[in-house]
Amino acid sequence: MSTRRKLHMRNIIKKALKASRNRKNSSYALVHHARSRMQIIVVLCISVCMLFIVCKTAVAEAIDQQNQQQKRVAVIIDDLGNNMKGTKEILNLPVKITVAVMPFLPTTKQDAMEAHNRGHDVIVHLPMEPKQGKPEWLGPGAIKANMTDEEVRAKVTAAIKDVPYAIGMNNHMGSKVTSDKRIMSIVLDVCKEHGLFFVDSRTNYWSVVPELAAKKGMPPVRNDVFLDDVHTLAHVNRQLSKVVEWLAEHNTCVTIGHVGVSGMYTSSGLHSSVPKLKEHAQFVGISDLVRDV
Repeated sequence: MSTRRKLHMRNIIKKALKASRNRKNSSYALVHHARSRMQIIVVLCISVCMLFIVCKTAVAEAIDQQNQQQKRVAVIIDDLGNNMKGTKEILNLPVKITVAVMPFLPTTKQDAMEAHNRGHDVIVHLPMEPKQGKPEWLGPGAIKANMTDEEVRAKVTAAIKDVPYAIGMNNHMGSKVTSDKRIMSIVLDVCKEHGLFFVDSRTNYWSVVPELAAKKGMPPVRNDVFLDDVHTLAHVNRQLSKVVEWLAEHNTCVTIGHVGVSGMYTSSGLHSSVPKLKEHAQFVGISDLVRDV
C-alpha cells in the first residue's frame, strides 16, 4: 500500500474515532441532562405536595378559628336591685355580661347605672306569678294571672320606666304567667312598643313566649342553661361544663345565674371559668345575640 494511501486510511480512522468519541460525549450529556431534569421534576413534585399539606392545614386551622370566633355565650345574672350577695363580684367580672334588674327595689337604679357604666347590658327582670312559691319572693310590681289587660299593661310600662338603660326584659319566676297567652301577649306588645326584646327564662316547659314572639316579629331568645338552680359551687361548676358541652353543638348559648343565695357561688364559678370559656366562645351581651336573631 502506497504511503499516500496509508495516510488517507489513517485520517479516515482518526475521523471515525473522533466521531465515536463525540457521539459518546453527546449521549452522556443527554443522559446527564435527562437525569437532571428528572431530579428537578421530583423536587418540584415534593415541594408542591408539601406546600399543599401546609396550606390545607392552615386553611383548616383558619376555619376552626373562625368557627370558634362565631361561638358566643351570653351570661344573664338575675335578681339585681336589692344589694344581694354577689352583686359587686358579678359587676366586676372581666367580661361582658347582661344584668337583669328587678324594678322598684332599693338599688334598682344604682345597679342598672353601674352595670351600664361598666359596659354590661341591662334588662328588666319582671316579677311574674309562679305556679308555686312564696308571694314575698315575687317583689313589688309583679304581674299576676288575675289582672286585667289594663293592669298588666300599666305594670309592665312602669317597670320599664323604673330600670335605667334597659334594652330588654326577662321573667322573674313566672311559671304560671308565661303559659298564659292573654297576659304574655300584652307583655310582649308593651316591650315591642318600647323597643325592648323579651328573653324567656324558661321557668315553665309550656311557655308560650317563643310562639307569641315569632308571631309578633320579635326575636325568640330563651335561656339554655341555668347555672345555679342548686346552691353549691360544685353544681355551678358542673353547669358551666354543660355550657361548654352546649357550645360544642351550637354557635350560641344563653345561660342564667343569680345574685342572692347562690350569688357568691355563681360569681366565684364564673370568675374561675372565664379563661376556659374564652377558649370555646366569646362573651357577649344578650343584645348581640338578639341582633343576629
